[in-house]
Amino acid sequence: VQLQASGGGTVQAGGSVRLSCEASGFTPDFYVMGWFRQAPGKEREGISLISGKDGTTVYSDSVKGRFTISRDNAKNTIDLQMNNLKPEDTAVYYCVTDYLPIGMPISVDPDEYDYWGQGTLVTVSS
Repeated sequence: VQLQASGGGTVQAGGSVRLSCEASGFTPDFYVMGWFRQAPGKEREGISLISGKDGTTVYSDSVKGRFTISRDNAKNTIDLQMNNLKPEDTAVYYCVTDYLPIGMPISVDPDEYDYWGQGTLVTVSS
């Protein structure tokens, strides 16, 4: 399994950024994909995930209503559209994936994910 994230950069508060992640090495239908982030001095936080089979999504309260995750199983990619960014969104963002049996709930526990991309930095200035 390989994950290649792109996007990120520096943006002013209130602005938007789009992250993308291209995956390979697994069958999309049976793998959940998504994004975690880690801000300086903080633990990794699961912010947005999407199942492979039916597109069920999960968002953390901290990003709900501002971020939107989407998935293209034909291309094995996911995107994260981040709008109305705040300085507290500054973090390294990681694309993740792991096997998710059909019918099982999506976890936001980072220990449940074996596959991580290299991380991309998003900096939101005030």
